[in-house]
Amino acid sequence: MDQLSQTFKALAEPVRLRIINLLINKESLCVCDLVTVLELGQSTVSRHLAYLKNAGLVRAWRDGTWMHYALESEQLSVLNLVVLKEQFTQQPQMVEDLQRLKAYECSPRTCQI
Repeated sequence: MDQLSQTFKALAEPVRLRIINLLINKESLCVCDLVTVLELGQSTVSRHLAYLKNAGLVRAWRDGTWMHYALESEQLSVLNLVVLKEQFTQQPQMVEDLQRLKAYECSPRTCQI
């Protein structure tokens, strides 16, 4: 019950929901990708990613100087990602984030891949 409670607490913050939305649609993203797409500071994004990681919702690994994040499918099995993704497509902010990600991926990256 505690783990389920932590999962819902982690999802109770709009910025963290925005991060989950982007990660549902991409295999993984670098912190610099999230900073650019979400138009938030690196420390803010990193703080929210740490919260999601501590809740077991994302996993992280270092590639050079950059941290990359992906959804932790084991923990997210309690959530119906199809339903969650469907709900995200009805939220203007989530749709806008995905459009910014698509445009960002077509432009020169702000960090090394």
